[in-house]
Amino acid sequence: MKSPGRELIARGMPRALMLLVGGASLVVIIAGLKIGAWLLGPVFLAGVIVITLSPATGWLRRHGVPGWISTALLVLLVYAVIAALVLVVIVSVAQLAALLPTYAARAHDLVTRLTSLLDRWGVTPDDLRPATTGLDFDRLIGYVGAVLGSVTSIGAGILFLLALLLFLSIEVAVANARRLAVTAERPGIGVAITEFVRGTRRYMLVTTVFGLIVAVLDVVALAIMGIPLPVLWGVLAFITNYIPNVGFLLGLAPPAVLALLEGDWQLMLAVIVVYSALNFVVQSLIQPRFVGNAVGLSTIATFVSLVFWGWIIGPVGAILAVPLTLLAKALLVDVDPRARWVDDLLASRAVVLDRQVPTEQEVAREST
Repeated sequence: MKSPGRELIARGMPRALMLLVGGASLVVIIAGLKIGAWLLGPVFLAGVIVITLSPATGWLRRHGVPGWISTALLVLLVYAVIAALVLVVIVSVAQLAALLPTYAARAHDLVTRLTSLLDRWGVTPDDLRPATTGLDFDRLIGYVGAVLGSVTSIGAGILFLLALLLFLSIEVAVANARRLAVTAERPGIGVAITEFVRGTRRYMLVTTVFGLIVAVLDVVALAIMGIPLPVLWGVLAFITNYIPNVGFLLGLAPPAVLALLEGDWQLMLAVIVVYSALNFVVQSLIQPRFVGNAVGLSTIATFVSLVFWGWIIGPVGAILAVPLTLLAKALLVDVDPRARWVDDLLASRAVVLDRQVPTEQEVAREST
């Protein structure tokens, strides 16, 4: 049923003015999201973690465990996982910082060889000088300072995330009742929220399980090839696995460069081939046989969401690009039947083919 207010606005306002107002509203919303990114990122990350693990508390309650104990176990489990990841990263980064100076001579030798190779191709040092003189070293120092500043704030960010996880986990007990109340008042919104929760949980579980499999295989392969700090690169591969489209490349680059410094280009090529083969076999051959497309978003929609949310919220936005897109889709598209065509544009090829899409002949027959 169409809203009389919307029909009145649509009749009384020119389309150009409606587009202008809508565009201005969109700009204001995006600006607000970017300003509040420091808060939205941790809050949504905590929410996604709780959504993913909340079935565990329900399972415990169904087996006679009191609600407060199941919530406490969930919180402690998440705390333990986060603490383990942080500990592994801190120890590994400290080892990497001590290891890198030993590769200084090797790096200098590689630069010298590259310069000689470019010189044979007709690129002289004078040709490279404009690019090097164009570098703003003061700006580079500023970037380094910003990175160091962000590192020092990691502890505060983790504490904030842990507090959010605690409070959101407590709310899990009444979350289903709240959803049912919303569904009773606004069925469309209730159904959209339910689909968002189901899609987010499925995506996170699939990404976590198969990302963990790939990470373990990467650690074993790197250890066999003699690449230093294989556990660190396995953790990196696991984390970047949540970043769609480009996460694999982000997880591959550091161990590949370290392989070049540790050995030669053949070792680097071996790392690239092994990483690519493992990623292809697990995520392109094995994973679809078990779960298919976890969320039903097209590749281009996933990539655009990665760029957009990464720009708005930062690294957390890149990691949570798919759940954030599912939330926006639930609130803006799924609640309005007139916007279902947007869902068709965002859907993956498999989802579109599964739907009953009318042919051109059927459309022409209905129009007559």
